[in-house]
Amino acid sequence: MHKVRVIPVLLLRGWGLEKSIRFSEPKYVGCPINAARVFNGKNVDELILLDIVATNERRGPQIEVVREIASESFMPFTVGGGIRSVDMMWELLQAGADRVVINTAAIERPELIRQGADRFGSQCMVASIDARRTADGAFEVCTHAGMHPTGLDPVAVARHMQEMGAGEIFLTSIDRDGTMDGYDTGLIRAVADAVSIPVIACGGAGSVAHLADAVYEGHASAVAAGAFFLFYGRRRTVLITYPKDEELLRHFRPGHIRPKDSEIAVDRNLARL
Repeated sequence: MHKVRVIPVLLLRGWGLEKSIRFSEPKYVGCPINAARVFNGKNVDELILLDIVATNERRGPQIEVVREIASESFMPFTVGGGIRSVDMMWELLQAGADRVVINTAAIERPELIRQGADRFGSQCMVASIDARRTADGAFEVCTHAGMHPTGLDPVAVARHMQEMGAGEIFLTSIDRDGTMDGYDTGLIRAVADAVSIPVIACGGAGSVAHLADAVYEGHASAVAAGAFFLFYGRRRTVLITYPKDEELLRHFRPGHIRPKDSEIAVDRNLARL
């Protein structure tokens, strides 16, 4: 039986890690290599590394950082940021990434998802969607690290990404990012119920109960967070943590795991229950 994946997200700027609040007010939180070592020691389910300035700097993720993190860890490892070609995907996979996550380029050139899926398989392709609420209460997709509103509906984008061959959706609420106030379960549920591929929910986690809310109320197949794993207390002191299995099991009841989790191919740690 599969368990819900609980995934730390690391935001890379240069050779340092940052964590934002609503995609702004970034705070330096340390070295990505050291963070990966700590998470690896805690036997996390998976790690996502996003180079948050690569797109705006018109480059891809830093291969050397990816290679070094991959050499330090045994957990599945997904990388994104500035990916604009199949050759760049291949370079990341060769460097040790298990999957790639594509955000801006997936909106501007959806065929890139199809090209990657055709070459590497859908299980390697994660389509990233960043969305925020508009004044009228609707949701809108944004690109370029949340800086460019597109006027697109995240549900429609998720369906299109699935049609193009994405094996998973990585969905982030910009409004909840870094707040630790809980996920936007309405956004998550709207997207998760519209597609048949797994959805990773991100943005707002501040407790294990919030993680469970994203699954049971939002219908997410997996949960991701940054601040929840990196900060402690009201002063947001940097401290890398990860819930113990016993705590996760108290919130995630095996009988309630969504069946489409079983479609994920990259699951080397899923048997660790």
